[in-house]
Amino acid sequence: MKVKICGITNLEDALDAIKAGASALGFVFYEKSPRYIDPFKAKEIVSELPPFIQTVGLFVNENAGFINQVCTNAKMQLAQIIDDDNYTDFTGLNYKHISVIRAKCEKDILKNEDNYILVDAFVESFGGVGKRVALEWFKHVDCSKIILAGGLKKSNLKELKGFGFYGLDVSSGVEESKGKKDKQKMINFIKAANEI
Repeated sequence: MKVKICGITNLEDALDAIKAGASALGFVFYEKSPRYIDPFKAKEIVSELPPFIQTVGLFVNENAGFINQVCTNAKMQLAQIIDDDNYTDFTGLNYKHISVIRAKCEKDILKNEDNYILVDAFVESFGGVGKRVALEWFKHVDCSKIILAGGLKKSNLKELKGFGFYGLDVSSGVEESKGKKDKQKMINFIKAANEI
């Protein structure tokens, strides 16, 4: 199971996440988030990472030019984009990207199931509030291209058995406080994810 640890704000957490077995690290470039990181600070962290770890920049309702510039400045390999307000011209992106579907119902997932997508629960704010997506919405969906986010923690991962999700994205479920990860929680989460 591929696991992305999102909301990385410092090198110690990044290295602990990798040692725990994370496939990818997420950096939040949405200024209203408590996990926001300056692109050049993110670049400093990325420059210290070992090989074969994917770096992912999270963006909320931004234009392609901004996303391209930040990904360049921060050395991101993938852009994870929430585009509720249709700000992003995806044809203008210079970087590989994945769309975030903030699901309000099963139909939101079904209409996007042919692409690799990240599915999160819809909330009025953006990210890291721990709200879960209703698992019954995935019963008639091929989940092999879906990365699941929202309210995940070690204690509820067994519920995902049999769905066949491509990966998991976790932030608040492995934190000791907003923006600061808990090393043992990351270890426990990834171990549990690999047992699904």
